Amino acid sequence: MTTRVYVPSSMTGLRDLVTADGIGPAPFVAHAVTDALRAAYDDGAEEEWEYAAAAAASRASLVLIREDDDPRRVVLAVDAETVRPAEGADDPTLVSVEEVVPFRKVESVLVDLPEAGDDVRAAAAALRSEDADEQEAEALADRALDHELAWFATQEIGDLLGVTD
Repeated sequence: MTTRVYVPSSMTGLRDLVTADGIGPAPFVAHAVTDALRAAYDDGAEEEWEYAAAAAASRASLVLIREDDDPRRVVLAVDAETVRPAEGADDPTLVSVEEVVPFRKVESVLVDLPEAGDDVRAAAAALRSEDADEQEAEALADRALDHELAWFATQEIGDLLGVTD
């Protein structure tokens, strides 16, 4: 049985995934609907829990965006075989994927549209900075998270990366 997990990434990370033909090395951190999430939001439904897991991954992707990277959050929706809840995590969506996941197991990609770039760049820079005010960094992150991620099929990844045949 597989578990849908949401893997935070960046545009550079997406390019690396395509080049490596998979996500690894294992174990790696992802976000998923867990028993802890269901307990924390017991009045939710499956769709709301999936959204919460994807949103947590999009928040985590902000710290992966380097200064020279395209300022867009990237979340990979992946079906993984071996997943376990992260021990002692404050985030109820956090899981550890215990296997390298081949590219064929990536179901879709969620990515910011270019118009989110300024807000994403500001949030990523603030979260990377050791000197940033924590409240200001969180406010910038919230502003970036106000942008909805667009859904892309795996066949569209080449277009996202600007790869031409």
